[in-house]
Amino acid sequence: MNVLGTKKSGTYALIPELLMKVFAYVQKKKAAIAGPPLFLCHETSAAAVRDANEKGTAVVEVAWPVDGPVKSAEEITAYVLPGGRMAHVVHTGPYETCEQTYLALFAWIEENGLTICGPIREAYPNDPRLVPPEEIITDICVPVR
Repeated sequence: MNVLGTKKSGTYALIPELLMKVFAYVQKKKAAIAGPPLFLCHETSAAAVRDANEKGTAVVEVAWPVDGPVKSAEEITAYVLPGGRMAHVVHTGPYETCEQTYLALFAWIEENGLTICGPIREAYPNDPRLVPPEEIITDICVPVR
């Protein structure tokens, strides 16, 4: 899918700020949004996520799917996010409660002899400002082989 995205090192608290930065660029370019916003997590284990967040060294990448190519800007990159085989789970509830869902998904991946082969993707199909925390949906897709 065609996306506009940005990437920065720090803590995962950067996600909302970066999503809004890319969204502002999408609006400025009058690009048509083609799906929910995404977070791409480059740390691929619970321990790596905790460590990177505590140290402020997490690679925080966010993107908005857009309909068709849009030109890159200084801090916003246009690229094609590749598809492929994914392990998928839907988490319902506050973002802070996703860990158990991730642990179950990682266990399922291991039990099925699969290997994570790229950044984990979270898609946010509903707006946490408009729904109660217990109704927040997070689609989690893990590229596997």
